Amino acid sequence: MLKRFAADCREMVLEQGQFRELLVQMVRRDLLIRYKQSVMGFGWAIFMPLVNTVIFSVVFMRVAPLDVGMPYPLFAFSGLLSWNLFASALRFSTVSLTSNPNLVTKVYFPREIFPFAAVIVAVVDSAVGAILLAAFMIYYGVAITPAILFLPVVVLVQIAFTAGVALLLAMGNLFYRDVKYLFEVAITAWMFGTSVLYPLTGVGGWAGVLLKLNPMTPIVDAYRSVLLQGQLPATEPFLVVTVVSLTVLVAGWVSFHRAEFQFAENI
Repeated sequence: MLKRFAADCREMVLEQGQFRELLVQMVRRDLLIRYKQSVMGFGWAIFMPLVNTVIFSVVFMRVAPLDVGMPYPLFAFSGLLSWNLFASALRFSTVSLTSNPNLVTKVYFPREIFPFAAVIVAVVDSAVGAILLAAFMIYYGVAITPAILFLPVVVLVQIAFTAGVALLLAMGNLFYRDVKYLFEVAITAWMFGTSVLYPLTGVGGWAGVLLKLNPMTPIVDAYRSVLLQGQLPATEPFLVVTVVSLTVLVAGWVSFHRAEFQFAENI
């Protein structure tokens, strides 16, 4: 069993290397399709989290004041930016196989390129949105500290977790088309169970236990730590989420790879 697992992992990595140019082309195609005939283009990557930040800033600064230990717009925008990377990648990954039936059934290449491309496109969107986050930081006088050197690690952990979930959702939606509808409900509930718009510290009981099992909260908090608070993420939660992210990526990728031969007959 371990030999088969090792063989699968080796084959998957080698295939990605062989078809890396195709992955680049898929990312380019998806970016062009997403913003084709769009007046704002990449501006949408900034506009949507900005609008949500304004809305929730009014709620949590005027209607129900909330102390988050920093200017609320900065807290909210940083959370929404990292969350949108996750949600957008999964939203497009879920339908990535079913939206390309001709390629899935008629041309051979590793099918995980579809969800991987969706994840990379979401990363590009977030990189554009980070320009506005930098503007927020300058406006509120947030200084850059050496902790920012840890930022690439946080990004890689989020990408690993996102890619693993994306593979599972893309595969699940191919076999059961209900997945894309359930996803929209689940992703909304998941956001409110993550420290995107408010901190989740101090929540007790069964709700507190469930919230602590949410891998996205340590990731979102890690972004705030290295960017806004000038410190490294809390060690234990971040180590746990790193292990979880790598496990989800490997498990999702191997499952996807082993089920790939059934895709053509189920699309």
